[in-house]
Amino acid sequence: MNNNELRTLKILEEIEKDYAPSQRELARQLNISLGLVNSFIKRLVQKGYFKVNNIPKNRVKYILTPKGMAEKTRLTYRYIQHSFEFYKRSRQELRGLFHNLVRQGVRRVIYYGASDLAEIAYLSLQETHIKLVAVVDDFKIGDKFLDGIVVTDPLELGSISFDRILITSIGSIDTVLEKILKQGIPRSKVVMLG
Repeated sequence: MNNNELRTLKILEEIEKDYAPSQRELARQLNISLGLVNSFIKRLVQKGYFKVNNIPKNRVKYILTPKGMAEKTRLTYRYIQHSFEFYKRSRQELRGLFHNLVRQGVRRVIYYGASDLAEIAYLSLQETHIKLVAVVDDFKIGDKFLDGIVVTDPLELGSISFDRILITSIGSIDTVLEKILKQGIPRSKVVMLG
C-alpha cells in the first residue's frame, strides 16, 4: 500500500464521520500540507468518491458516495493485508535477530522508536531471556509503552545500562543512527532490521 492510497483511506474515513472536518484539520491529522489535502480532495471529488455541500459560515460538508464507500472498503482491505504482511515479515526478521543476539550473550536492549515495529519487537523479545530496559523516542517522551514502560528521552541513552540498541523507529533510520553515534555510543552496539 503506497502513501497516496493510505492518505486516500484516511480522508475517506474522516469524511465518513458525521462531522465536517476542514481541510486544515485534515492536513493536521494526516501530517501533510494544506495544499496536498486540497489536491487530494479535488481528485477524490472528480473520481466521484464524495460530494461537496456548502454549509453555513463558509464551511463545506463532504458526503461519501456509494462509490466512495466501495473505495474505502477496498483500501481498508488492502491496509489490513499490508499490515498483516508487515507483521509476519517483522516477526520473522526479529526472531532471527534476537536469536543472534542471544548467541552473542546480549541480555539488555533498548528500543529506539516507540512504533508499531517496537510493539512487534516486544512480542518477539518475550520468546527470549533478553530484557527490554528502555524505550526511547524523540517525539513520544513520557508516553506509556507496553507493560507500562515510560518512553524516555534519547538524550538519556548514556545513563542506561544496555548491551544493544535496536532501532525500531519507522522514520529515517540514518537520522536515528546519527543521533545515537553523536552520543558516543559505538556503532557495534546498534542493531536494526534489514
